[in-house]
Amino acid sequence: MMEVIGGSSSVHHGCMLYFYVSVVLLIIGCGFFDLALSQRLPDVEVKALTEIAKTLGKQGWDFAKLDPCNATEGINCTCTFSGNTVCHVTGIVLNEQSLPGTLPPELVKLPYLQVINLDRNYLNGSIPLVWGSMKLVTISLFGNQLSGQLPEEIGNITTLKNLVLETNQLSGHLPKKLGDIVGINRILLSSNNFTGEVPQTFYKLTNLTTFRISDNQFTGKIPGFIKNWTNLTRLEIQASGLEGPIPSDIFALEKLSTLRISDLNGENGPFPPLGNLKRLNILILRSCNINGTLPTYFGSMERLKSLDLSFNKLSGEIPNNFINPSAVFFLYLTGNLLTGPLPSWMLGKVKSIDLSYNNFTLENSWGCQLNRTINLFGSSSIRNNSNGVPKCLKTLVCDQPDRHAFNINCGGESFRMNGSNDGNYDADQSAEGSSNFYHHGTNNWALSTTGDFMDNDDDGDSLIAGIPKSSLSGSELYMTARKSPLSLTYYGFCLINGNYTVNLHFAEIEFPNDKSQDSLGRRVFDVYIQGKLKLKDYDIVKEAGGARQAVTRTFNESVTSNSLEIRFYWAGKGTQRIPDAGIYGPLVSAISVLNPDFVPLPSSTRGKNISVGAVAGIVVGALCIFFLAGALWWKVYLGRRNAIDKELRGLDLNTNSFTLRQIKAATNNFAAENKIGEGGFGPVYKGYLLDGTIIAVKQLSAKSKQGNREFINEIGMISGLRHPNLAKLYGCCIERNQLLLIYEYMENNCLSRALFEEEKVQLKLDWPTRQKICIGIARGLTYLHEESRLKIVHRDIKGTNVLLDKDLNPKISDFGLAKLDEEDDTHISTRIAGTRGYMAPEYALRGYLTDKADVYSFGVVALEIVSGKSNITYRAKQECFYLLDWALILQENGNLMELVDPKLESEFEEEEVLRMINIAFMCTHTSPILRPKMSSVVSMLESRTPVGEFISNSRSESSNDLNFKPVRDHHYSQTLSISKDTPFSESSTSATDLYPLINESEYWINRD
Repeated sequence: MMEVIGGSSSVHHGCMLYFYVSVVLLIIGCGFFDLALSQRLPDVEVKALTEIAKTLGKQGWDFAKLDPCNATEGINCTCTFSGNTVCHVTGIVLNEQSLPGTLPPELVKLPYLQVINLDRNYLNGSIPLVWGSMKLVTISLFGNQLSGQLPEEIGNITTLKNLVLETNQLSGHLPKKLGDIVGINRILLSSNNFTGEVPQTFYKLTNLTTFRISDNQFTGKIPGFIKNWTNLTRLEIQASGLEGPIPSDIFALEKLSTLRISDLNGENGPFPPLGNLKRLNILILRSCNINGTLPTYFGSMERLKSLDLSFNKLSGEIPNNFINPSAVFFLYLTGNLLTGPLPSWMLGKVKSIDLSYNNFTLENSWGCQLNRTINLFGSSSIRNNSNGVPKCLKTLVCDQPDRHAFNINCGGESFRMNGSNDGNYDADQSAEGSSNFYHHGTNNWALSTTGDFMDNDDDGDSLIAGIPKSSLSGSELYMTARKSPLSLTYYGFCLINGNYTVNLHFAEIEFPNDKSQDSLGRRVFDVYIQGKLKLKDYDIVKEAGGARQAVTRTFNESVTSNSLEIRFYWAGKGTQRIPDAGIYGPLVSAISVLNPDFVPLPSSTRGKNISVGAVAGIVVGALCIFFLAGALWWKVYLGRRNAIDKELRGLDLNTNSFTLRQIKAATNNFAAENKIGEGGFGPVYKGYLLDGTIIAVKQLSAKSKQGNREFINEIGMISGLRHPNLAKLYGCCIERNQLLLIYEYMENNCLSRALFEEEKVQLKLDWPTRQKICIGIARGLTYLHEESRLKIVHRDIKGTNVLLDKDLNPKISDFGLAKLDEEDDTHISTRIAGTRGYMAPEYALRGYLTDKADVYSFGVVALEIVSGKSNITYRAKQECFYLLDWALILQENGNLMELVDPKLESEFEEEEVLRMINIAFMCTHTSPILRPKMSSVVSMLESRTPVGEFISNSRSESSNDLNFKPVRDHHYSQTLSISKDTPFSESSTSATDLYPLINESEYWINRD
């Protein structure tokens, strides 16, 4: 009985203990519950988060059910405020979500926010100005599609430590006020469209540790003040637009571990002094215009892993103590002028060495790839043999060039293209090595690749890209591709000399074709064929209209040494970390090369012997037919050529002669879509030469005597002239009944079109541009009058004969009416020719021609540039027949500034405008003796000499000369001569022929 009672008592005590523990736990739990309830995010911040989610396009933030600070994705809170009872949002971190919205200004409603990280999304729009009032520590917006300028207000955030804006579409100048953020550590701006110089205020940023500005459009030199950034550990300036040389003060940046500078514009310079930079791990100084010999201080850099000095102008031998071979993994010296034998250490520990395209002295036994680590293609002073076979391909026998084609499935297996004349495509699947040469079997092609994909933490880069067949509609040709981190060269040899069609097949298969963050990658590279640049900044996605879309570019190339070289080169542009780090550089899907003129023997005759008599009979018969046909053709053709040949025979021409076949190929047989317009003596076409040069082809009628004469005169005059402000004549074509002049193509047409045409086709010319154009015209005339071996009077200076290139540099054109100015003669008495309104009075009235006639015409053009009005169409009042007449009236009334083009508004210096007007008055003086020489005009326009005192044309004198009745009547009737004794002929060929002003032309609407 006692045992039973004892057991019951034990159970009772256990129950009581359990009860007490439960009560305590309940009390503690309630306390924590009360504490959790007391830790609240202010309602204003909750509301702000809802607005922010809407602006970003963020789904899933439902704060009616979720506590924003309770493990909500993308929201970081700190709950230590007011005795751990209040929370505040301190970070918004939303990465890799392809958010489709814009940057939220509502972030300013989070007063404690320190971190904004929206990397790798699909956000667009601009950076909100109101962010400048926040106390942020980090702004990270990498990998979006943001546009517009970087707001000046960001410079107000003095607490900012990290500014990451890489891989967007931001533009404009960097705000000077960013230099006020003296405590900032990281500025990452690569892969945008920033312009202008790096602000001088940045010298104050002495706490910087990382500065990246690659792939932009900056101008000016690399700033010397970077020597102040002594805490810098990483500096990247690749394809930034900046100019060299590299500042010598860079030696002060002793903490640098990564230095990448490439593709600098500007002048050559010596190797920068980097001996102090002992911590360097990665050094890239590629395509920086560095000359001289290799330094020896790299041997003491024990941490140096990767060294790229390719595509410079380095010469001399490689020093024996050049690097520490046990430390360096990658060494690239491609494309320099290095000579001598290879040092013995190269045959040892370095994993990858590229010495291609140099002038070394190599062992005869070495091939194109040595020890599977050293690329020696094109690295020897011993050039290829007569059949185009690289000397390093010892095993290849090619006694006689007999190939007329080759096809390559880049990165893929061999296969036959069904339904195509391209035939079999060779396999190209070698993916070994960062520096590699590859040739297989009896193929008459080889490839050389160099470079290492940076930042992907993979020392064994794959050089092949591929996607499942279902991912891309179209040919199997585009399922794979070969890529390269830097330079990829395909080399064809044993080719029959002749004309070849080269087809390059592309499809971007490493980016998705959707609206995700991964689709924002941008691959940009250059393409060279036979050493000439064919495609600059080529973007496959832009060209094809999207990723995973096929596109083919076709080129017509000439093979003259039995070999063909196709090189793809990454010039530092495009994104480098989208979708992942290390995705950039050239990529090509397939190559097909064919000689279309090659005719194989019929299958019935292959392998059969033909008797000598049969061969002789065939040859003799063919020759007879050829000579009979040639004689008939020559009799007809010779009569057509005799007149022109007679005139050309006495000229010492310094120009190229094109065949009609070449010009037809360039203009696609004078296709209507290539027609720029129609001039007085025929149409003008845009065309492309085989090397990619864009040309303008002026087609003249061979039946017109006047056209023939001016055709001959234009070739004779301009063929020996070379000046930046003269239009370049590439050559001519005289064949059959065709007379063709081939000029350089001018993207912006002519000055008259830029100034006078209807508003939708006018160019917006600000005052500095107008000054540049005016000075350029003056320099071109100075060359013609005073500097050229032949002293030439142009006779037809006017706006339509001043062409404008892509940078709005002026080029004087149309020398059909030009005359030689014999130095021993005071003037030339000649038949009058020119354009009314631009001719000097002494020439228009009496045929008295000197170089001062051009000076007069220049003065008229200068007034047109200032006023934006045409001299020959202006008629403000009855008494003002010409613009010049009106200008003189304004001068007499003291109202010269009324002459200024209203489109300039007030964006000009009045002193500069008045200077140009007064110079124009001096040039248009009725007395040729009182007109200045063009060299003096240039000096006055550039403010190097003061403008001389202007002796005004009197109104009566001006009226007598400029408004005399015959000229006025001729202008109105457009048919009468100036006088009975001096016949007048207008300019027969001009820029209205070469670049006709046809507003309705589809060409001008749809041009690039």
